[in-house]
Amino acid sequence: MTDFILNDSDTEADSDEELQEAFAKGLLQPGLNEEIERVERKYINNIADLKAKHKEFKLKLPWIETLDLVTTIAPMAPDVAMQLQETAQRRKNIKENNKGNQVYDPTQDPVLNEFKRENLIHRQAQAAVIEGIKKLKELGIPTRRPDDYFAEMAKSDEHMQKVRKNLMTKQAAQARTEKVRQLRDQKKIAKRVQIDTKLKQTAEKKQMLEQLKRVRKGKSADLSFLDDEKGQKNKGKGPQNKINKRRAMKDKKFGFGGKKKGSKLNTRDSTSNMDGFNSSAKKKAFNFKTKSFNVKNKTKNQRPGKSKRKNTKR
Repeated sequence: MTDFILNDSDTEADSDEELQEAFAKGLLQPGLNEEIERVERKYINNIADLKAKHKEFKLKLPWIETLDLVTTIAPMAPDVAMQLQETAQRRKNIKENNKGNQVYDPTQDPVLNEFKRENLIHRQAQAAVIEGIKKLKELGIPTRRPDDYFAEMAKSDEHMQKVRKNLMTKQAAQARTEKVRQLRDQKKIAKRVQIDTKLKQTAEKKQMLEQLKRVRKGKSADLSFLDDEKGQKNKGKGPQNKINKRRAMKDKKFGFGGKKKGSKLNTRDSTSNMDGFNSSAKKKAFNFKTKSFNVKNKTKNQRPGKSKRKNTKR
């Protein structure tokens, strides 16, 4: 058994052809087809029946179970009202200053209307919050979470670890990108400074060569530019006669350079220098018989012998 699927256009064409064939054969006669009158449906706002039906299925629950509130809009904050007024006046001035003579209406501005709509929603929610907290306090229901309140997390620890890892990866990538950008900027700045320094040096060198050329040709006898060039080279080196205390202390202790090898050998000047030499003292100190110096003990050993020390102990 096969199924045939016909499109709506095919069925309409077939029905039209069948009707034409029936009309040609005389099968269609006047009075067989009747026109159906369209009846317009009337909608009635039956408020009384609606209220009665609403009472039938309405749940009579306390307010704490439903938390439904019907409030008016809270007053607008003064700063927001002032900002809205200034924005509207500014847009109006811009529109009036244009070449066209069109009248500008701030209330028709879609941007301002969107802002007004959001502001109204915010004010209505604010009024509902104020009234809801007031009712909760009247019922004695706390509105603040205690410090020792423990609530289970909606997500598992594994999922939160994955989120934390993902956030840390993003932060690390962002920090790496920022560091690369800073390094790139520093390289650009350093390169720019280097180029400016080279250009400045080239200009100064060119100016000095021109002045030197004028001096060689005899057009000028001023050589002060050479001193200026030398002073600029030694400009950042600080005072030349500055004493380094640490260096001076080390020089005093270990020496300050110079030739070390053979520094204690006698020279012609040191040999002929007889300052501080006393020949009589040398003769007294030297014993020619024993061919040695007489060394006198300045301090005598006053300790008694061992037997004497034993006798004193007894």
